Amino acid sequence: MKSIATLACALPLAASAELRSLSLFDGEDLAAWIGDGYVVEDGTLVCTPEGRNLVTRSIFANYAFDFEFKLPPGGNNGIGILYPGEGDAAYTGIEVQILDNGAEQYADLLPAQYHGSLYKLAAAKEAPLKPTGEWNQERIVVNGSQVQVTLNGELINQADLDELNRRFPDHAGARHRAGHLALCGHGDPVAFRNLRIAEMPPAANDAGAAAAGFVRIFDGESLDGWRAAPGDEGHWVPLNGILKYDGRSESKDKDLWSEKEYGDFTLAFDWRWSAPGPVMKRPVIGVDGRETGKQVEVQELDSGIYLRGSSKSQVNLWNWPCGSGEVYGYRTDPDQPAEVVAGVTPRAKADKPVGEWNRMLITMKGDRLSVSLNGLEVIREATLPGVARKGRIALQHHGTPIDFANLWIKEL
Repeated sequence: MKSIATLACALPLAASAELRSLSLFDGEDLAAWIGDGYVVEDGTLVCTPEGRNLVTRSIFANYAFDFEFKLPPGGNNGIGILYPGEGDAAYTGIEVQILDNGAEQYADLLPAQYHGSLYKLAAAKEAPLKPTGEWNQERIVVNGSQVQVTLNGELINQADLDELNRRFPDHAGARHRAGHLALCGHGDPVAFRNLRIAEMPPAANDAGAAAAGFVRIFDGESLDGWRAAPGDEGHWVPLNGILKYDGRSESKDKDLWSEKEYGDFTLAFDWRWSAPGPVMKRPVIGVDGRETGKQVEVQELDSGIYLRGSSKSQVNLWNWPCGSGEVYGYRTDPDQPAEVVAGVTPRAKADKPVGEWNRMLITMKGDRLSVSLNGLEVIREATLPGVARKGRIALQHHGTPIDFANLWIKEL
């Protein structure tokens, strides 16, 4: 059977123009941001002399970020993209320069230090900046390895992160494919307004998936085919082909259940963590499925997929040391034989870094389960004794903000 995990194609950057965007700054408060040194003045966001990094609470992967900015004479700021949330955003992430190119003190900068450049990585062409004191419009698009910068309607920079990573292997930011956004202040009173982001799902070949016998179970626009309990309203939200959960449902049953029941099937989908989690210690698990007694610190991020209507037959999506794909309900059941416990333990941790999109395939046939994550088979025909013959699928979570996209199923 041909796997839709391989049926990916590039999503045109221009498609971002059609997407619905969300505000990151409402002109009144900084609820979407973390940091100091910026103030709200007359509906705009202004860097103070103490301003350094102001960082989004959320993590973003594929997106178009639109904003307006106004430079004072000699003004210097930047937009951190793919920023992990710590360190210098120009190096642990990538900084897109915001700079008054006409100022005398910048006459001798290197080409990749002028406005619109990916700082010290990729030079922008001469930027059509408006005079200082006037508002400029800018769009930064990040789509997989592709980055574009458009200023006042003119494309001024286009770069491939894979190529930059080859040229600058020591630059951490060029290796990332997701991260926070940041305003990188240098103490100059640069002003911002109308900060909006339009997120995009990871690319997928719909025609190829359909040809392989898969059908969509999420249409990208609505919750048709799913049951959302009272109190879930506004917490499971379709947006631009992404099913976003904010982690704050007030429902007794916070999980999202399919209306249809399934027996034997292959479920394929993309998922990613859309915000960081608290750091906690979690156990190291051996290949036999037993805990070794060692613990390591990880971000506590926890979700999963209920199979055939049962929480016990849950394929975990989490940031534990063993990686996603584990069936916790069976692994921790003391009545299960050793071969069952070992079978439901991932062979390897195949998760991508927090914030990046993962692609997973789950196959249930009889009482046998196989799981592939990012092209690696992590569970191979594990036995789930007593599993129901048929039941609904649920998108489960433990209060963790998570995104799903490209949900397809093939009944076997």
